[in-house]
Amino acid sequence: MTEPYDLITMGRIGVDLYPLQSGVPLAQVETFGKFLGGSATNVAVAAARLGRRGAVISRTGRDPFGDYIHQALRDFGVDDRWVTAVDAYPTPVTFCEIFPPDDFPLYFYRRPKAPDLVIRPEELDQDAIAAARIFWVTGTGLCEEPSRSATLAALQARAKVGTTVFDLDWRPMFWGGEGGASGDGGASGAAAMAAARPYYEAALRHVTVAVGNVDEAEVATGLREPKACAQALLDKGVELAVIKQGPKGVLAVHRDGRTAEVPPTPVEVVNGLGAGDAFGGALCHGLLAGWELEPMMRYANAAGALVAGRLACSSAMPTADEVDAFLASR
Repeated sequence: MTEPYDLITMGRIGVDLYPLQSGVPLAQVETFGKFLGGSATNVAVAAARLGRRGAVISRTGRDPFGDYIHQALRDFGVDDRWVTAVDAYPTPVTFCEIFPPDDFPLYFYRRPKAPDLVIRPEELDQDAIAAARIFWVTGTGLCEEPSRSATLAALQARAKVGTTVFDLDWRPMFWGGEGGASGDGGASGAAAMAAARPYYEAALRHVTVAVGNVDEAEVATGLREPKACAQALLDKGVELAVIKQGPKGVLAVHRDGRTAEVPPTPVEVVNGLGAGDAFGGALCHGLLAGWELEPMMRYANAAGALVAGRLACSSAMPTADEVDAFLASR
């Protein structure tokens, strides 16, 4: 086997078709930009832009969009050896609407089934997964079989060696729900959470880091107060809980008692959709470097803010020089 990867992510991949007009409903948009997408993929790209060696485990359709994804991954310096084609399903596309500063509706085209949910346990390179310095999985990977079994099998193979991150990544529409978590008044958010929670709890038994916003933490814990969510995640076995709170900043709590509460980094928002993935890639960068909690959260916040001030997700991920310059200007 080659030298272990800094980061292997497993989960969604696809093509983002984002409007080139801001403040316009999708029905009236005339032109779109095409970008590599999918949260697990964007995290790998974000880490690669910061100089980390990474790979993605996912699947595409056997179509031109699948070809585009492979080329884009290679252009970003992300290993695509475990991104394979599924004959039966098309590569997913995702549209959004852009209404800054905080309204960015997403429209997922992932039916009848997304190829990234057809990752099978027997296809996994368990040696590479076990050897990676960081292994990253998402909540979406638990929503359907065979991806659910593959995700849990990968976590079991990992056996908490090194750093294993669970991105709570709550997408209720993938679980038969609508809206967000319970506090957002989703029509069936509570029912979708109830369906997802046992699988989230199963994943948490195998990970060392959990990261998500308050809605996502509620799926995993049944709680919404950030400190209570963090403590509940620690009680479920993780070593580090990271709770993103939007305009209230980010809370990080470690099992050893260390805590960091960092305010948000102000920025004029263009498209907020990629900010969380940039945060994730920068979080991995800081974990690999062994940074203390507060500077790591500030750095991750800054990376997220930079992407929120740009249109795209993957191609907007900042370099280390850009993050350093952005922090120095604050």
